[in-house]
Amino acid sequence: MGILYQAADPIYWVIWLFVLFALMAFNELGRAKLWCGLALFAVVPIALTLFVWPETAAPGNEYGTGTWFNWVKTYSALAGCLGFIALRFVKWRGKDGKTHYLYEKRWALCFPPLILAINIAEAVIRDFQVFSFGLWQGGVVENLWTISGPWNIMNGIAGILNIITICGWFGIFISKDPSKDMIWPDMIWAWVIAYDLWNFAYTYNCISDHSAYCGLALLLACTIPTFFIKRGAWLQHRAQTLALWIMFVMTVPQFADVLAPIPTTHNPTAFFVVSLLALASNVVLAAYQFYRIRKLKLNPLKDQIYADTKTYQRIVEENE
Repeated sequence: MGILYQAADPIYWVIWLFVLFALMAFNELGRAKLWCGLALFAVVPIALTLFVWPETAAPGNEYGTGTWFNWVKTYSALAGCLGFIALRFVKWRGKDGKTHYLYEKRWALCFPPLILAINIAEAVIRDFQVFSFGLWQGGVVENLWTISGPWNIMNGIAGILNIITICGWFGIFISKDPSKDMIWPDMIWAWVIAYDLWNFAYTYNCISDHSAYCGLALLLACTIPTFFIKRGAWLQHRAQTLALWIMFVMTVPQFADVLAPIPTTHNPTAFFVVSLLALASNVVLAAYQFYRIRKLKLNPLKDQIYADTKTYQRIVEENE
């Protein structure tokens, strides 16, 4: 990938592939059984918070993992994982003698879009912040190389559009199979691709020399399962793979800089093109979604925007 990246040794791309498949494997482990999910996203983080991260992710460390953003991103990702586990498994017996589930409560279904929007907003703020640094020729901030430019503004706008186009959360349900996955059928492929392009551009802009891992590999680790393993569970895949990666980086901060570095080419044209694709895809998505809302007279806060599409209906059929 000479246009975007310049790995000093081809073996680093082999390591990159290992990271990709490891993230997918642990994601599958985390969703297979309740106890696996709790171990990975509750027990392990508590232990790391107490005994490891205060040293490996200390503020000002040489690898840039001690920033406020890394800490916030870590716990917001973990909060998403645990919240989704609660939606999937929390149940109780009501006064009527029947078993009730948390996902039956409409207020509970507001949690997935809320935590998703918060995560996107965090990244949008960071893009604008990098622009404000005024590093027009590139420079090091918080021990990470970055370069400011119009791409930060472009991608920040793309992220805002991505938040606006989150839809159909009252259609979330839990699959009937043993894994009890959180299925969000209105989050169809068009939104997932627009999100992927935006998020990759964010990592390329703001965590440039780590973006081969925290951008490209991490996004593929949740998008591949979404399209080929468990359709409709994109947000669950995304939260779990994101949490797994951040926990790993907070624990082994030298990985992307020393052990297996795949830096970007630092080419301003690459930054511009990546963010332009992200902005264009989200503009198209927003325009199409607003067209459907107007044509079908839908309420984007209550209705499923894509309920009449084959993709939506296939996801529902596979998981009921």
